[in-house]
Amino acid sequence: MSIHPSLRQAGGKISSRRNVLKRFERLRLLMSQGRWAEGRSIFGMPKIKQEKIRARKAAPKEAAAEAAPAAGADAAAAPTAKAAGGKPAGAKPAA
Repeated sequence: MSIHPSLRQAGGKISSRRNVLKRFERLRLLMSQGRWAEGRSIFGMPKIKQEKIRARKAAPKEAAAEAAPAAGADAAAAPTAKAAGGKPAGAKPAA
């Protein structure tokens, strides 16, 4: 029997993280955490909470370097506008 085209993936394997582990995977994880005693029955294993890991996108160094001086210039200009009686840039008009 063939696989439906909508279910095919480029890598051939499931690329996302599964939230249900097989018994041997749970056993391996419990052993690495030190929560498994040798010789214990594999039936009635404790549940394991899967931790969600989010990958953060790294900001380019050039963009961060350019943003820092620009923010400093805006901050320096804002107090002079208030002293002159002007409204800050983000203020709402009076009703």
